[in-house]
Amino acid sequence: MTLTSTPSTDKARAGGAHRRLRRVAIRPLLLIVVVLGPALGLAGCGQSAADKAKSQVCSARADINKQIDYLKGLTLNTATTTGVKNSLKAIGDDLTKIKDAQPQLNAERKQQVQSANQAFSTELESVVNNIGTNLSISNAEAQLKTAVQQLAQSYQQTFAAINCG
Repeated sequence: MTLTSTPSTDKARAGGAHRRLRRVAIRPLLLIVVVLGPALGLAGCGQSAADKAKSQVCSARADINKQIDYLKGLTLNTATTTGVKNSLKAIGDDLTKIKDAQPQLNAERKQQVQSANQAFSTELESVVNNIGTNLSISNAEAQLKTAVQQLAQSYQQTFAAINCG
């Protein structure tokens, strides 16, 4: 009995061999993905506590600058009590975020951030306490401008010096 090859049996054999070859080739690739995939994923998440704290400080610092720019752009016609209060509250929240991040910072940065936060917080409190005292329509804009200039100057002397690069 001789086996003869027909086109259909050749195709079947070739198809089976191809499937086996594909299975054999996929196994090592699957093994690599299963073993190295999580390791590669964790490598991207390896940010230290100090790096996270620095990022938090820099993000809050940038928002304080944004809020000051917003306040500097206000005029008597564009300023609203709600807008000013929201901006000052955002600055206060940013100062809290900075204070919360301080324990995780390295010693040198911690000291710098702590000093900046304390000085700026004191200035912010002074501005908030003084704004609105003896307020009249005629001096409201001037008082707001002066208060914002004080905040901007305090920011430049404190937080702008912190390197976030």
